[in-house]
Amino acid sequence: MKKNRTRIAVSLLIAMAVSCNEPETVVTNIVHSDGSVTRRIEMKSAENNFSESKIQVPFDSTWTVRDSLEISGNDDTTWVRRGEKHFASTAEINNSYRCDSGMNRETLRHVSFSRKFKWFTTEYRFSEIIGKTLDHGYPVKDFLNQDELSWYYSPPGLRLKFLSGADSLRCKAVADSVEMKTDIWLTRVIISEWIGTFSDLLPDSQTPEALRPANLRSREDEFFRILMNNSENFDSLWTNRQILSDMIGPENASGLFSEADSAVNMVLDKVLVTFSDYTVRIVMPGKVTGTNGFPDMTGGSQWYVIADYFLTEPFEMNAVSRTQNWWAWMVSGFFVLFVTFGLIVRKIRKGRY
Repeated sequence: MKKNRTRIAVSLLIAMAVSCNEPETVVTNIVHSDGSVTRRIEMKSAENNFSESKIQVPFDSTWTVRDSLEISGNDDTTWVRRGEKHFASTAEINNSYRCDSGMNRETLRHVSFSRKFKWFTTEYRFSEIIGKTLDHGYPVKDFLNQDELSWYYSPPGLRLKFLSGADSLRCKAVADSVEMKTDIWLTRVIISEWIGTFSDLLPDSQTPEALRPANLRSREDEFFRILMNNSENFDSLWTNRQILSDMIGPENASGLFSEADSAVNMVLDKVLVTFSDYTVRIVMPGKVTGTNGFPDMTGGSQWYVIADYFLTEPFEMNAVSRTQNWWAWMVSGFFVLFVTFGLIVRKIRKGRY
C-alpha cells in the first residue's frame, strides 16, 4: 500500500501539478502543402539546463539550436532555447516519438496529415493524437457542461485573461464548478479502473458471483459514497480493511485484500504517470477552416496539454485549412471563354446561311 494516500483524487491532482523544473515549452508545427512539417520549439527556464531528458517532446542534436538569455524589467533572468527541425513527413515525427527518451516518453503520441484535391481548392488536415492512459473510466464531458468544457480545455494564459476581465465573476464561478466536478470525475474514474483491474486479478474459477465485473460495476455509485464518506482517514481505514469490507463484505475483504490492494497500486501507477505539460501550436497552409483548438495572435491554433486530458480518452489536436488552386480557376475560365467563343462563332455562321 503506498504512503500518503489520504485522498486518492487529491493525490492525483497534486501529482499532476508537481513540476520538476521542466522548461516552459511551446512546440509549433508549421505544416506545408507537401505534407512536410517544420517543427519549432521554444523552451524557457530559470536555469541554463535543457537536458534532453527534461524536454517534453523528442529533441536531439539534429535540431538547429539558438540559446539566449533574457532579463525582464524586474531583473528576472530567463534562459531561452529555440530549436528548429524540418521533417520530410509525419512518418519522421512519429518515428521520433517511438524513439523518445525525454520527459514524456511513456505517453503514446502520433501525428497525421492528409490532403484532398477539390479542383478549385485543396483541403489539408493535420492532427496530433495522444493515446489514452486508462482502460476504463468516463470521458470528462459526461461531467461538465459546454461552458465548463471550454474552460477546462482553455490554456492558462486565456484563463487568467478571463478572470481579470469584465466577466470575471462568471468566469470564477465556472472555474470553481470545474474544479469541484473534475474532483468527482477523477474519483469516479479511479473507482472504475480499480474495478476492472481488481476483476482481472481474481481467478475466474474462484470468484464469487457478487464480485463478477458486471455486479461490481452496478455498485459504482455505492463505492463512490463509501470512498467519499471515508476520505479523511482513507489510509488507516483501507489498511484495517474497513473500506474494503464496506465495499465487498468482511469475508471477501479478508481473503482478497492482497488482490484489492495490488489493484489500487496498479491503478495509481497508471494515473500518476510522469507527464510534463506543454503547449502545442499548429500553423496550416492557406486559410484555417476548422480546428478544435484555440486561436492565437498569429493565426495558428493552440492547445495546452496536461495529463488528465488523455486519461480516459484519446486527446486529439487538429486543424483543417484550404488553399485556392488559382491555376484551376484560370483553366476553367479559359475553358468557359473558349466554349462561349465557339458558340458565338457557330451562331454567326448559322446567321450567314
